Amino acid sequence: MSHHLDTPLAAQKGQLFIDDLYVFLGDDSTVFVVDVNSNITGVYAEPGFHPEARYEFKVHFDGAEYESLNYRFSFGEPEADGRQSLHLHVLTGEDAREDGAEGELVLSGRTGETAEADSTKVWAGRIADSFYIDLDLLAIVNDAVAQGTAVDLSSWRPQEAKNTFAGTSVQTIVLEVPHTHPQLTPGARTGVWAATKLATDAGGWRQINRAGNPMMWPIFWPDDTDFSNPANTRHPSQDLAAAADHIAGQVAAVVRATGTSDDPDGYGKTVAHQLFPDVLPYVVGTPASFGFATRNGRTQADNAPEVMLSLVTNMPVPSGLTPAVAADLRKKRFPYVVEV
Repeated sequence: MSHHLDTPLAAQKGQLFIDDLYVFLGDDSTVFVVDVNSNITGVYAEPGFHPEARYEFKVHFDGAEYESLNYRFSFGEPEADGRQSLHLHVLTGEDAREDGAEGELVLSGRTGETAEADSTKVWAGRIADSFYIDLDLLAIVNDAVAQGTAVDLSSWRPQEAKNTFAGTSVQTIVLEVPHTHPQLTPGARTGVWAATKLATDAGGWRQINRAGNPMMWPIFWPDDTDFSNPANTRHPSQDLAAAADHIAGQVAAVVRATGTSDDPDGYGKTVAHQLFPDVLPYVVGTPASFGFATRNGRTQADNAPEVMLSLVTNMPVPSGLTPAVAADLRKKRFPYVVEV
């Protein structure tokens, strides 16, 4: 579940807020990208990554309830030049979901520099944010979802849309894993999510935030500015039981009021079961696309807001923006991002 608009807390603990998750085909590889600490709400409180946190990519295989592969990143205190040391541990099997498991240290490096070991590559640092949306459009749908009222696009002018995120930046972690990996082989069916965890005084770890499908938080819980929603700390395996009825009801209310479904309750349940458990599906080795025809991973170019807003309302919701608005903020080769 991702969000950019958590204010005022975002300015205080932006390092723990997940803004976006991407999974896509690289150069004979699978690429995982997670963005945190957006400055969309103003100057972020502390640059860099939290030195007492963990940043994790969790991978489920073949629709499994739990992850069996976990890429865990940790960072050191900022040095004089602002750079931080980084370490990547890999956990497999049952250890992949155990906070107390140490895993295998596979590489170490520094932010702003490429680290590589056995064809696995990592880059982490501050980048220009390639996400794009006009937040005026999001506000229209937000109001309808929150109130259970009709979506009124009569005042929306797609041809006048502007990218609210132009000129903003985020901290990112880019991980590229070759297809020679024993689990991430071409054809493997995966479900991916990301999590941030913070060390506790008792010596354990507390999950602070997580992300799977894009736009979940901005659409359904836009006012969760203090991590108070229990979805933050849930495991995806708990999503259906804990929140499917709630999400289904919100969607049903919107499409009923808007008149876009003859069976609002049925449509709401269908959407809830598409979005939960909240993991991003991806078939390794295939072109990624988070679009209307298929949702298979997500590239940095995908117009995820338009897809998600249309799904929730069961009607076309034109964003007025295309991938071209942020084309110069994406690269075709590792690390696939533009440092700032």
